[in-house]
Amino acid sequence: MSTATIFYRNVKWRFHNAFTIVITILQPLLWLVLYSTVAEGTMAGTGIENYTAFIFPGLIVLVSFSASSSNGIMNYLMKADGSFYRVLIAPVRRSSIVLGQLLEAVCCTFVEVGIMTVISLLFFVNVLPNFPSLLLMVLLVALTAFFMAGISYSVSLVLPNEVLYETVMNAIVLPIFFLSTALFPADGLQGILKTIIYLNPFTHVINALRSVIFYGTVDFRAVAPVAGLFLLLGVGSFSWALYCLKKETRL
Repeated sequence: MSTATIFYRNVKWRFHNAFTIVITILQPLLWLVLYSTVAEGTMAGTGIENYTAFIFPGLIVLVSFSASSSNGIMNYLMKADGSFYRVLIAPVRRSSIVLGQLLEAVCCTFVEVGIMTVISLLFFVNVLPNFPSLLLMVLLVALTAFFMAGISYSVSLVLPNEVLYETVMNAIVLPIFFLSTALFPADGLQGILKTIIYLNPFTHVINALRSVIFYGTVDFRAVAPVAGLFLLLGVGSFSWALYCLKKETRL
């Protein structure tokens, strides 16, 4: 059993339980369709002509949060039906188990981002300006989703039940999302709030995606540090997830 086998098994499980896709994409779609429409007039005074396009990068990150969080829920469901433990006793490397499941979360993220992209076209959001920009967006989304999937996978192995898991993940995701530039520009902010927003690594991912959507240009000098940061964060979250799985095995 290899990483590809684990990945295929988890993808098959995901589409067999398609409600997990619907649930995780529902909130971002509501933000895209309803919130952007309601707030369009208010934000026009700030110079933002297409507010839907402005918040779209933040909603991409929100989708990655949701898909990654559901990846942790998958562990609890698999424990309940015994399949989680059957994989553990199989002759497969622990790193392959973790990598296969994290890649499934990345795949789910792209499926949901694709759905949201199609809907955003109705709001005149030019999501795909050119091929280099598309590759850049794919890279940033993949690194973001992989990092968050590692975090959610690890937390799901540490906490005893789904209720506590969802509480902790909400406590992580909501501050990260709202204390970023997902919904508003940070240029006019001052003091500690601005500092916190710019210390949030997801702010820089959102800003990079936004510059691509709005301007269709790729500034590699600005993007490379962001991609490098999330590559390191992804390696760290993968290592933590692998440690937690090995600890689960020892128990």
